[in-house]
Amino acid sequence: MNGHETEPAPPPPRPSATPRQVTEAKVMAEENGRQGESCLRSKTGGTLTKGDVVVLTLRLLCMATSVTAMSFMVTARQVSAASFYGFQLQLHSKWSFSYSFEYLVGVTATATAYSLLQLLIAGSRLLVKKSPVIPSRNQAWLVFAGDQILAYAMMSAGSAASGVANLNRTGIRHTALPNFCKSLDSFCDHVAVSIAFTFFSCVMYAAAAVQDVIWLSTH
Repeated sequence: MNGHETEPAPPPPRPSATPRQVTEAKVMAEENGRQGESCLRSKTGGTLTKGDVVVLTLRLLCMATSVTAMSFMVTARQVSAASFYGFQLQLHSKWSFSYSFEYLVGVTATATAYSLLQLLIAGSRLLVKKSPVIPSRNQAWLVFAGDQILAYAMMSAGSAASGVANLNRTGIRHTALPNFCKSLDSFCDHVAVSIAFTFFSCVMYAAAAVQDVIWLSTH
């Protein structure tokens, strides 16, 4: 008024967030946190869910146990001698002398190839197509059938290999002798480890089949 300019009034304070906006922000933050926990971002930009991690882990365990069972059985061979009433008998042991052991090797080799194929397919989906490990229900049913068949085959192979009573069909070519594993300790150890991993592989394929059922029930 008297030639002096008046200072401009300070801007009004910004309105604080309403309770409704605060609530919505909290809900969005919780949802983002849950999504971050359920999905792991891969370097290629795809998503790896917890279900995919479980499936891949079971596939790796199935393949590892199958390879171990097959490897120990294929390397089960030994040449030794045993004394029987003062006579020295030459003993030749090899897994291929037994039909049951040959069946176990065939089943474990098939299971290894199946698990490796499943891992390659799953890896190509995740890295190239950036899609889930199991893309459809039809695929899940096929995988479930394969897991069930292999679980039963592993159980039957382990039972056949461990339940052989005739010594001439256990991979040892000699007449029936008591305590033959004292002379063929390496051969018997390889066979025992192979049978143990065969039963463990059966459990892994059964767990994979259960995981397939869980996936089918939730999709």
